[in-house]
Amino acid sequence: MSLFEGIFSKLFENKYISPRNIFSDFKTKDSITGLLDKVINCRGEASALAYSETLMTKIENLNDKELLDFFLILSKDYDFDNQELLKSVTNYTDNNSTHNYTSMTSKFNSKRMEIFKNLNSIERGTIRLVNIRERLLNLLKENIELKKVDIDLSNLFKNWFNRGFLVTHPITWDTSAKILEKIIKYEAVHEISSWLDLRNRLKPEDRKCYSFFHPTMEDEPLIFVEVALTPEVPSKIEDILDLNRTKTNPKKFKTAVFYSISNCQKGLKGISFGNFLLKQVVMDLKKEFPSLETFVTLSPVPGFNKWLKQNNPTLHDKIIDKDSILSVEKEILNNSIEYFFAAKHKDGLPLDPVQRFHLSNGASLDKIHFMGNPSKKGIANSAGLMVNYKYKMDNLEKNHEQYFSRETIASSKSLLSKFNKIKKS
Repeated sequence: MSLFEGIFSKLFENKYISPRNIFSDFKTKDSITGLLDKVINCRGEASALAYSETLMTKIENLNDKELLDFFLILSKDYDFDNQELLKSVTNYTDNNSTHNYTSMTSKFNSKRMEIFKNLNSIERGTIRLVNIRERLLNLLKENIELKKVDIDLSNLFKNWFNRGFLVTHPITWDTSAKILEKIIKYEAVHEISSWLDLRNRLKPEDRKCYSFFHPTMEDEPLIFVEVALTPEVPSKIEDILDLNRTKTNPKKFKTAVFYSISNCQKGLKGISFGNFLLKQVVMDLKKEFPSLETFVTLSPVPGFNKWLKQNNPTLHDKIIDKDSILSVEKEILNNSIEYFFAAKHKDGLPLDPVQRFHLSNGASLDKIHFMGNPSKKGIANSAGLMVNYKYKMDNLEKNHEQYFSRETIASSKSLLSKFNKIKKS
């Protein structure tokens, strides 16, 4: 166990001393605005913790309308002090002394940000703020004036959840039941139908699961990836999830297949973890199993059917169930190639969210599998398709740079050749 992991484990064991225990008779009838001012202006650390705890509890108990009013107050009344900011920048422009630099940078945080920092200091403050941001994101859809509040909170999260603070932990069948229950709850790609199903994904030697944790969030996983170790690259998700499958002998491990990646905290939307986790897992697996040669995903194509409905409604209407798509295999595959290479957002990057994620990590589009997922969900979303994205460590950096600088779709030669033929036809 590393030193940091030991500290991390110790955090799980230690009991936090709540400010309510320090001030057992601490009570306040302050309004939320009164508490906001006390949280900002209070000089005593213990008192600030007590006021912050009281404020957080009040926020958590607000209904949606009250929470919207609270965020509107934060947006309007707890912004930058523009005059102080302008003054400090002018002073630094005139004289770039250390004193003026310190004064200027201290003004770059809005009052909202200072409130969030204080709230983060209380018992379980980080996860509670994550849950509050989840509610903020729901309100933001129809209240664009809250965007500044979200920018402040998300910028803090990007600092608090940067890679240096994250700990990779394997999830095994021996992991605590509390965490395993959350793995079942948060699985977003292939539903875990039972404890037996979960055991099949964690217990055998040829199945692995890894998760990122943050020291302040105890037993709350941030993201996890499920991995199958196989002799070859699979083309069907059934082969991986089958409870009665033949287990692979470790001596035959050649391929690591990332078949499910699930973000666990909706309040951390926009905070990137997956790219770091996958690269870390590749290195860990390679170290544990030197025989591994290939690292790929087996991924869904969640936006394909929706795209088909808009771009080829005749074909879309033929896709009803497993039997109906067998007669249109060629059409589906040709349209899928067009989808992967030509369907773009306004920003010029791929329309498909899973494709965007993996290509931005430096992976390449490797193979498209017809009937890779013939389940009802697989047919409804992806017309039954599954895709392999290949993670080749030597190419990740180059692919990543070309993806963002030139909007290049890194792919296998065979898929690129098929796309070029379709363009010419």
